[in-house]
Amino acid sequence: MDSPAAPPAPRQAAPARPDLPITASAPVKRERRWSMVALCVVLAVLAGLGAAAAVTSASDRTKVIAVAQDVPAGQALTDADLTIAEVSADAALTPVPAAEKGSVVGKRPAVDLRKGSLLISSQLASGTGLGDDKQQVGVQVKKGQAPSGTLAPGDKVLAVTTPAQGEQTSSKEAEAPPSTIDAVVVTVSRPDASGTVVVNLAVDSGDGPLLATRAAQGRIAVVREPRS
Repeated sequence: MDSPAAPPAPRQAAPARPDLPITASAPVKRERRWSMVALCVVLAVLAGLGAAAAVTSASDRTKVIAVAQDVPAGQALTDADLTIAEVSADAALTPVPAAEKGSVVGKRPAVDLRKGSLLISSQLASGTGLGDDKQQVGVQVKKGQAPSGTLAPGDKVLAVTTPAQGEQTSSKEAEAPPSTIDAVVVTVSRPDASGTVVVNLAVDSGDGPLLATRAAQGRIAVVREPRS
């Protein structure tokens, strides 16, 4: 008899295939491309805004008068003392326009002007040629003999004669009004270490010699008149 047939060998299962990763290369590239486009657009807009701001800033600049060299208070301004500068328009600044340079020459500053600063109208004393038609006397005023830090070119003052040192006066003389001379301040120097200043005063013809004599004796005090 034939031997029974051998059972068929079991079929081996095929090895499982590993899952292949799903690539997304195309969407990533597309996303990067749009990001670069957006970045370029933003940069272009910023560049345009910067250019517009630069043009606007340049158009807002205005020409004004600046100080070309140091000028002491009371000294008449010359053309060489002034120069033209361009600054950005600012409501907080009130420099003298460049177009007024011709009218500024000859005026006298009420304060010391420093090289490189802008010229302001309030720095100029009223009128031109202050004291040029009068006699001028330099008076050395010690601390306490004039208002501290308030005298300026153009101020009207009284040059008051004070008693001489050691001078004896009667009670009647002490009650009498002191002798005074009307004057106008031309210049005021900076105080020295002791607080003494030299005040140049313009006085009427005839008063100069008398004021100079009393000033040399140290017998002058300065009283400022009210400003109008």
